[in-house]
Amino acid sequence: MIDWFVNVLRSYPEIAIFLSLALGYYFGSFTYKGLGLGAVTATLIAAVLIGQLGITISPPLKATFFLMFLFAIGYGVGPQFVRGIAKDGIPQALFAVVVCLFCLVTAYFGAILAGYDVGSAVGLYAGSQTISASMGLATDAINRLALPPDQTKALLDAMPVAYAVTYIFGTVGSAIVLALLGPALLGIDLEAECKRYEQEQGGGDKEIGGAGTAWHHYELRAYRVREGGPIVGKTAHEAEALLPEQRVFIERIRRGGKLLDATADTVIQAGDIVAVAGRREVLVNVIGHTAEEIDDPQLLAVPAEGVDVFVTNKEVDGKTLAELAKMPSARGVFLRKITRGATAISIPILPNTQINRGDIVTIVGRTQDTTAATKALGVPDRQTDIADVAFIGGAIAIGALVGAFVFKIGSVPLTLSTSGGALISGLFFGWLRSVHPTFGRIPSSTVWFMNSVGLNIFIAVVGISSGPGFVAGLKQLGFSLFLWGIVVTTIPLVLAMYVGKYVFRFHPAILLGCCSGARTTTASLGMINDRAKSTIPGLGYTVTYAVGNTLLTIWGMVLVMLLA
Repeated sequence: MIDWFVNVLRSYPEIAIFLSLALGYYFGSFTYKGLGLGAVTATLIAAVLIGQLGITISPPLKATFFLMFLFAIGYGVGPQFVRGIAKDGIPQALFAVVVCLFCLVTAYFGAILAGYDVGSAVGLYAGSQTISASMGLATDAINRLALPPDQTKALLDAMPVAYAVTYIFGTVGSAIVLALLGPALLGIDLEAECKRYEQEQGGGDKEIGGAGTAWHHYELRAYRVREGGPIVGKTAHEAEALLPEQRVFIERIRRGGKLLDATADTVIQAGDIVAVAGRREVLVNVIGHTAEEIDDPQLLAVPAEGVDVFVTNKEVDGKTLAELAKMPSARGVFLRKITRGATAISIPILPNTQINRGDIVTIVGRTQDTTAATKALGVPDRQTDIADVAFIGGAIAIGALVGAFVFKIGSVPLTLSTSGGALISGLFFGWLRSVHPTFGRIPSSTVWFMNSVGLNIFIAVVGISSGPGFVAGLKQLGFSLFLWGIVVTTIPLVLAMYVGKYVFRFHPAILLGCCSGARTTTASLGMINDRAKSTIPGLGYTVTYAVGNTLLTIWGMVLVMLLA
């Protein structure tokens, strides 16, 4: 039975790939306090074990899925990457560049001091910085070194060995250094700093966002307007302005047995029964004390909906929520959520929180109000299972063709490679869709599939192909590789924290989030938010993640060039 199973895997290597994915995603899903191997490392380990059976896989398969993965990465971070380079995210973008240089230089000198070959050096870098994608570009670069086939294979086989050994501390250690040691090294009380940041941004007691606020949860209640009441003879807009610190809206009116939809110019009359939307405590404690509440189910049956809006309008780009709240199109609309970036970070809702093109905002209110707000912000992000595959194929092909060009400076060939071209193409077309969302629709589930499964099929092929040499390589490199991984993981993070504090002078509340984003370590961001008891650190994550994810991936190719 065992012999039959082994022969089947050798004859049908595609089964071995899917078996690696099944085992990798299953065991990678186990976590302890938010930390675990993850699907990539677990898939690599499973593939290495299966690879001991001596399975041969066609090389083009690996490259195909890796191009798909790189394009998805670029597509997801494109809006934040371009914004960080071109606009008000410049300080965070520059910080990410500096941190990425720390990562490259530390790995370079670590590999030289340890005496590692190019393959082991790239694996050390990729694992310690938890940037699996860099191994793909490094593979292309090693293949272009024109080395004898056996030497090339030895370098490529060494890469996943070093990656697997150093990745564990690269993940766990990053979270420990940033979330647990970071506040102590910087001398800050993270929770207090986040509260201070909220106060500075207009939050705290006057916060218009977050749980239990007018921006997040609201109710609709009916009240009778008394004779001589303060709102008699005023328009709905003027009546709403009597509570300037709150967001309350007159949505509907019952007048003489008739139901009327209220607009900003509708004049309130004595005896009207008005349906008012707003924060629950305002409706109960403020309006409820001065007006008679009426139970009128028919009046309160206001057509309402929640809409996800893809922000594309350049007129609202960079504006704060407080500024947007004053726009006529914002009347009657409440904000529930802001999602930003490829990792779908939830952005805190504060008066001074800025909205960027490429954000997805969730708004609720009357259908006519959400429709008006959607037109002012961008386009509805309707749920769909259909991806624009013609766009995906064309964009990847264009990027790969551009990357295939080789330019020579003297006798030195320079090229992006097809992998680098696919990444650049993803960045460009991802940004272009945030500006012109009439084409290139890729549902988030499809982006996830291209990103996660594309990378893990690449990793599975790498692990299966290098399996026979994995054990020998581990014996050769030994425990010292793990120690070097600790060094190469820790030094850039410590330097990043101090540079962010003393050179870039980031607010302490977002500094550690900036460090997490520049190193693309999502696990540490989760722990930082837990320590802060706030999502404020996420404000420093998106731009730095976009820049860091791009540069750290490219560094795999650069490291090969430096060491070779």
